[in-house]
Amino acid sequence: MEKKILWINPVGGAEFNEPIRELLNECKHENTKVDVTSFEDKDGPKHVEYHYYEDLVLPATLKKIKEAEEDGFDASVIGCFYDPGLDTAREIADDMVVAAPAESGMNIAVTYGHKFSIIVGRKKWIPQMENNVIKYGYKDRLASFRSVGLGVLEFHEDEERTAKMITEEARKAVEEDNAEVIILGCTIQFGFYKELQEEIGVPVIDSVVGPFKYAEFLAELKNRFGWKQSKVGGYESPPQEEMDAWNLEEQYL
Repeated sequence: MEKKILWINPVGGAEFNEPIRELLNECKHENTKVDVTSFEDKDGPKHVEYHYYEDLVLPATLKKIKEAEEDGFDASVIGCFYDPGLDTAREIADDMVVAAPAESGMNIAVTYGHKFSIIVGRKKWIPQMENNVIKYGYKDRLASFRSVGLGVLEFHEDEERTAKMITEEARKAVEEDNAEVIILGCTIQFGFYKELQEEIGVPVIDSVVGPFKYAEFLAELKNRFGWKQSKVGGYESPPQEEMDAWNLEEQYL
């Protein structure tokens, strides 16, 4: 059964779209179709390391979600490890499953080991990510956060240097913090997991490959068994009559 999955880079500019598209096409199932999108350069910040930037891109992210469902996508991934707008996206999506890197990565990691560590770029990121760890119910499975002191746009400036820094912190996470699995805590860390996994000898969850394969799995479950976001409780959609009366979809989506 064919599946269509959309990867959303919630930033202005298409710099990373093609490398991510190539990676996803390498790891997808034969019957999966992949698309990768972002916002126009003028429509948002180049990264969302700050709460302000994250809030700015949320309306455009939700618009992409609604468009993807209307275009027949089975699943979409919001491609930032903060998981921005994940709950909201699930609330407004009726027949399309929605995933994001942090939740997906943690769900995968706890299958492969008792405790995981997350390798982040900057310490600035840790409080929000730690809140998500708690929200997703994995507080007791978190070994540590380890920072390499790099911003989002710096990871691929000197890949050899970046790989050494990530390897050093990942090794400390395993040897000092008792991590059994490593999660790369930024989607722009894509491309480093294989080398790192071989070097330190534990599973390393790539934050592009992991959530994409998780979304692919969720899409299969939806198509075969009808399993998707519950609309009773937390992901209940806003009443359509209110949306229509207040002209919300035309204004915002």
